[in-house]
Amino acid sequence: MAMAAYSNQAQAMMRDYLLADPLVPYTSVLIGVFLCKMAYDLTRILSSFYFKGYSSLTKIQRVEWNNRGMSSAHAIFIAAVSVYLVASTDLFSDRLNGPITFRSSIISTSALGVSVGYFITDLAMIFWLFPSLGGMEYVLHHTLSLVAIAYTMLSGEGQFYTYMILISETTTPEINMRWFLDTAGLKKSSAYLINGILIFVVWLVARIFLFLYVFYHIYLHYSQIMKMHAFGYYLTLTVPSVLFVMNAMWFMKILKGVMKTLSKWS
Repeated sequence: MAMAAYSNQAQAMMRDYLLADPLVPYTSVLIGVFLCKMAYDLTRILSSFYFKGYSSLTKIQRVEWNNRGMSSAHAIFIAAVSVYLVASTDLFSDRLNGPITFRSSIISTSALGVSVGYFITDLAMIFWLFPSLGGMEYVLHHTLSLVAIAYTMLSGEGQFYTYMILISETTTPEINMRWFLDTAGLKKSSAYLINGILIFVVWLVARIFLFLYVFYHIYLHYSQIMKMHAFGYYLTLTVPSVLFVMNAMWFMKILKGVMKTLSKWS
């Protein structure tokens, strides 16, 4: 009886406080930070057991190794949620009445909160160990992402475009795997070559073609975007453009790397 009473109280607290609409964003951000800590520690524990060379890495290499495990976990989560909300639900469907720019749900807002928690955690680590985990381009990328995601989480505006951009996180596990293989001394392996080709294909689809579609969608729905608050309006026009330029610059480096690797293998 006592356990049942405690269970009912816990469920009531979860429903009335943690999952209450005004608190969903803040609760999900805290959950995101907590999950990042779990993913970081789990990467460290599993790597020490299953990768013999982990203990021989330098301290900063182990930190980056764990950090990349954390970022891969976030990327898989948010990319899966993004594809689900955009492609498998009617939340952002043009078949529904009303502007697409003002649609949101508890699920969509909560997932964005988890992502905000990740970007806060990762950005804090980048600043703490700067520039070991990334230079100013990473700071710019993460800051833009954090501001845009936090705004759309709190306001409910432009969540469709935020999730379309977050689908591009599908490239993160491949990028991290390339670093893992390089650090593990497997740069000349067939897995490294296959991973490089996969990065090229996924990057082209998720960070070039997808962004071009986003720009086309913005053009078609510009009248709805104009109804957003000024800050959301400028974020919708500015953030995808800046990220696309960065994606294009990184894509040229990826292309050169793939061509160089293929020439060596041939």
